[in-house]
Amino acid sequence: MKHWTEECKRALTQAQARAEAFAARHPRALTGTVVGLLSGFAVTAFGIAPLAPDASDLPRQQVSEQIRIDDLDQQLAELARHDLGLSRNDITRAADTADSLLKRMGAFDPQASRFLREDATARLVLQGRAGKRIQLVASSGGTVHKLVARFPADKPELQATHFTRLSIERLAQGGFVAKTETVPLQSQIRLGSGTINSSLFAATDDAGIPDSVASQLADMFAGDIDFHRELRKGDRFSLVYESLTADGEPVNWDGGSGRVLAAEFVNNGKSYQALWFRDSGSGKGSYYDFAGQSKRRAFLASPLEFSRVTSGFAMRFHPILQTWRQHLGVDYGAPTGTAVRVVGEGSVDFAGWQNGFGNVVHVRHSGNRSTVYAHLSRIDVKKGQKLEQGQRIGAVGATGWATGPHLHFEFRVGGKQMDPRAVARASEALVLPTHAKTAFQQQMASARTQLELASGLGGGLSAE
Repeated sequence: MKHWTEECKRALTQAQARAEAFAARHPRALTGTVVGLLSGFAVTAFGIAPLAPDASDLPRQQVSEQIRIDDLDQQLAELARHDLGLSRNDITRAADTADSLLKRMGAFDPQASRFLREDATARLVLQGRAGKRIQLVASSGGTVHKLVARFPADKPELQATHFTRLSIERLAQGGFVAKTETVPLQSQIRLGSGTINSSLFAATDDAGIPDSVASQLADMFAGDIDFHRELRKGDRFSLVYESLTADGEPVNWDGGSGRVLAAEFVNNGKSYQALWFRDSGSGKGSYYDFAGQSKRRAFLASPLEFSRVTSGFAMRFHPILQTWRQHLGVDYGAPTGTAVRVVGEGSVDFAGWQNGFGNVVHVRHSGNRSTVYAHLSRIDVKKGQKLEQGQRIGAVGATGWATGPHLHFEFRVGGKQMDPRAVARASEALVLPTHAKTAFQQQMASARTQLELASGLGGGLSAE
């Protein structure tokens, strides 16, 4: 601003000099007028210029602050005093011991190993079936601070909705404490899709979709498609399903993927849809196509998801009695421990040991019908218990008069054995209640949108 003012002064001085020369050459009157105008301009210029502040007159303030830098040795000492907790996750193996499990997870703690061997609750980590999810928090030196194991709930009826959390923590005063809790599983909605190149399960594996979901998919469309004979290369599917988690960790045990909520399967150019719908009035759920027709009949065709028929409903040579006899049921070959499901809604009439049947479950259904599940390795239901179609009732075994692990299955009508597959094919279809059609239409519209999104995916994607 000061520089600008000096320039103005010089300009005005020059203007005044020219005015004086002009006045010498022109009449006095004109000279007076011009000088007056220039004088007015000068006054105006100097009246405006001081309105802007001079930068040199503005207040100035200098701020100084000293930054303290700790000595490097002191910083290293502070870091050394901070115990870093290292967290690792793993899954138990059949050959695991307390020492091998901790060693594999980077912990070297004899006291923790001893606690895992001696404490009744802590021993559950390594007892029973392998595959428990383990989370370990230890110091950088390998001292165990905390260990958490997650595995299926003890009660079979809770395993679809809950899990067991076993926590082992080091106490401040020394030693450890162990406790178990039964905690609800959390559900996420996932989308997936795939294309058939060889088999359904190869396609779902490629798409990252769990086998239990693939089994449900095959079950949903079993009445429309023969998955052994009618699949074509290029067939495609999309689906919406539940993924269950335990404390945010994916569940890796049986049933951990939850239910398929909606699916579409295109076989040989023809499209089939299915939607899981639960009637709020009755509380019962089933699969329906998008026209509201039931996808399931009153009885499933098979009590096993993965199986092969080893002996049908016909004459056969009895392997133990060494005689030809009418086989009044169907035998399904499967590994010991394979889940056995009830084929229809009913209640348990008998659950226990019964001569040549070994461990057996009898289920009573409507219409004077009943089913029998024999040679079980375990029984997961009790007499009088109400059952829903597809609910687990036990596991395949070789108890009683059995030469190897398999399930003997019978279907009886009025006490007389009938061919189970023929009965299943002829059984009545479940009907969508009239009062539920509005809710069904709303759910179907949402499912269509999700399936359209899923069709563009190659694998599972969380919809949350």
